[in-house]
Amino acid sequence: MFRLGMVRGAVAMLVAAVPAAAQIGQGEFSARREALAKKIDSGFVIAFGGRTPITDFGPFHQLPAFHYLTNFDEPDAAMVMVVRRGVGTTTLFLTPADPRAAFYYGWRPDSASVEKTLGVRARSFAAVGAVADSLASAGLPLYTLADFEDADFSRADSLTRGRVFVRSLESKHPGLVAKDAATLVDQLRAKKSAAEIALLKKAAEISSEGHRAAMTAPMPSHEYELQAALEYTFTKLGGSRPAYGSIVGSGLNGTQLHYMKDRGQTKPGDVVVIDAATEYEGYAADITRTIPVSGTYSPEQRAMYQLVRDAQSAAERNARPGKSAAAAQDSSVAVRARGLAKLGLIESEDATFDPPWQANCERTPSMCKQGMLWMIHGISHGLGLAVHDPAQFSYGERVYQPGDVFTIEPGIYVSARMLDALPDTPKNRAFIAKVKPAVARYEGTGVRIEDDYLITDTGLERLSNAPREIAEIEALMKRRARPVVP
Repeated sequence: MFRLGMVRGAVAMLVAAVPAAAQIGQGEFSARREALAKKIDSGFVIAFGGRTPITDFGPFHQLPAFHYLTNFDEPDAAMVMVVRRGVGTTTLFLTPADPRAAFYYGWRPDSASVEKTLGVRARSFAAVGAVADSLASAGLPLYTLADFEDADFSRADSLTRGRVFVRSLESKHPGLVAKDAATLVDQLRAKKSAAEIALLKKAAEISSEGHRAAMTAPMPSHEYELQAALEYTFTKLGGSRPAYGSIVGSGLNGTQLHYMKDRGQTKPGDVVVIDAATEYEGYAADITRTIPVSGTYSPEQRAMYQLVRDAQSAAERNARPGKSAAAAQDSSVAVRARGLAKLGLIESEDATFDPPWQANCERTPSMCKQGMLWMIHGISHGLGLAVHDPAQFSYGERVYQPGDVFTIEPGIYVSARMLDALPDTPKNRAFIAKVKPAVARYEGTGVRIEDDYLITDTGLERLSNAPREIAEIEALMKRRARPVVP
C-alpha cells in the first residue's frame, strides 16, 4: 500500500492550481440555432436526443449535436425548428419521467421550466408526430439531424428512433425528401467559441494532471493500477467522466491502438501507452503518453520515442493559421519514415509493400509505403463535445483557422503479428526477410505521443502540458511514491 495521505495532499494542491472554467451562456445556444437557420433559409429541422439508458452504468449523457443546439440534457426529447427566410422558431418535445422511475433516477423538468430556463417553446413528446405531419404537408423542406450515439460508428447505428421516424414521415408524404443537417451543424461546431475553448483548456489541464499522477504512482504490477491513478485524479479535479475508454496498454498491448481492457501485467522493460483524458462540462480532452514501467527507457525505446516526438514537433511547426492540415500530416510521416528506415524497420523511405487491407496504390501511393504498416493512423482530429469533433480544417480549403481545437498524435507500433498479417506476395516476402531482425529487436513496442492544441489568430497554442520529453518523464518517475513497508 502506498502513502495515500501524501497523494491526497498533492491532489489537493492541484485542485487549487486548476482554475474554474467559464460556462456557456444560454445566449450562445440561441446564437447557434440562429446560425443554423441562416444556413437553411427555409424548412424545418427535426432532431432527436438520446434515449433513456438501458443500463445502470453511469448517468444519461446527451448526444453531442442535440446538446450543442438545445442545452437540454434530459432523455427522450426531440427538437423541431421551423425556419422561414432565415429565422427559426424552436420547440422542444419532452417526455416526463415515469413517477416510479423518478424515485430511482430523478424528475425531469416540465414545459414551463424549460421555457423559462432555455427560452424555447416546450410541448409533450406525444405531439411531435402531428407537428411533423403538418409541416410536411405545408411543403416545407425537411432537414434531419441523425441521432446516432457516436459519429465514428454512425454507419452501424442504423435503426435509431430518429431514422425510423423520418422513414415513416417520408412514406406518408411521397414528395418529401429529407436532407441531412449534420454537415451544417458540424461546420458550426468546428469553430470553437471563447467559452468552449475555456472548457477545453480546463479538460486538458485536468487530464495533464492525471498523466502526472500515473507517472508518479508506485511501480505498477498491472495496467489497471495506472488507470486508477489517472481516473482518480480526473474525478478529484472536477472531471465529469473519462472522455473515452481509458487505454492503458503495456508491452504488446500497447501496439493495439484502442486497447481498453487494462487488465494486463506491467513488466519492467516494457513501455506503457496511456491514452486517457477527462471530459469537463461536456467537453473532451485527449492526451497520450508512453512511459517506461521501470522508470527508464531502454536504448531501443529511447530511439523510437524520440522519433515519434520529432514527428510531433514537425507537425507542430506546420500547424499555423492558413496552413494546410495535410502539410502537418505529411511532415510527420516523412520524419517517421526516415527514422524507420534508419532503425531497419523498412527497406527505405519510399519502399512499398502489398498491404493487408484494401488500398488503391495507384490512386493513393502513400498508403502502400512500408512505413504505413508501423504508423497506421492519422495524426489529428478535432476536439469538443465529442472526442472526435469536427474541425474547420476538415472543410473547404482544409487549412487551419483560429478557433480550431485538435490533437497531434503520431505513433509507431511494432509487432511481428503485423508481418504475419501480410499477404504472401514476392514483394512482401522480400520486405519481411529484410526487416525481421529489426522487428525482433523492437517487438511489442508501441509509442504514441498526443497533445491538444488551439489555433489562435497568431499561431499555435498547446493546451495539454503533461511531461513529454524523455528527460522530463524519467526525472518525474524517479519521484514515484514508494510502497509502505509493514
